[in-house]
Amino acid sequence: MGLFDWLTGTKKPAAGVAAKPVAAVHAALMAVNRPTAPFVVRAGGPEGVDLVAEWRIVDASWYEIFAKAGLTKTFKVLMRLDADKREVRAVDQEWSVEWRVGVPSLSLSAEAFRGQKVGIEFGQAWAFTETGAYGEVYRYKFNTSEIKGPLQAATLAAGWTWRGVAFGKL
Repeated sequence: MGLFDWLTGTKKPAAGVAAKPVAAVHAALMAVNRPTAPFVVRAGGPEGVDLVAEWRIVDASWYEIFAKAGLTKTFKVLMRLDADKREVRAVDQEWSVEWRVGVPSLSLSAEAFRGQKVGIEFGQAWAFTETGAYGEVYRYKFNTSEIKGPLQAATLAAGWTWRGVAFGKL
């Protein structure tokens, strides 16, 4: 592994792992989806890439959690599958989020990020609950590795390289 591989988060499969066809890699990345995860992996048509993994910030069952947590950023991993090089090229994006009456409204801001990111947001709130007792109202922790870890594991298990892109073309 080279110096830039470490900086970009590039990971290579273990020696001897046979590379699977592109359709199998695509299916493995889509299989990372699970109903209890705070993120979703979907087709990346609107973004012009193969796949996108992002926080479920507009999902009705999750946006209240994100709003209560006071998150002001949303995180996406854009992925392109390169069959010739047997690698998933990935770039991270971060956008600001504005909350209006509990419903998220994504808005572009002067602050945006593209490259490779490691981030953790966490917190908790204590108040009087519905029963009148003082207690924890909510606790949250959102970590970019919650999204990227399973995607990287699926890629490596398929015998492909996870290539983090910080500069240049995805």
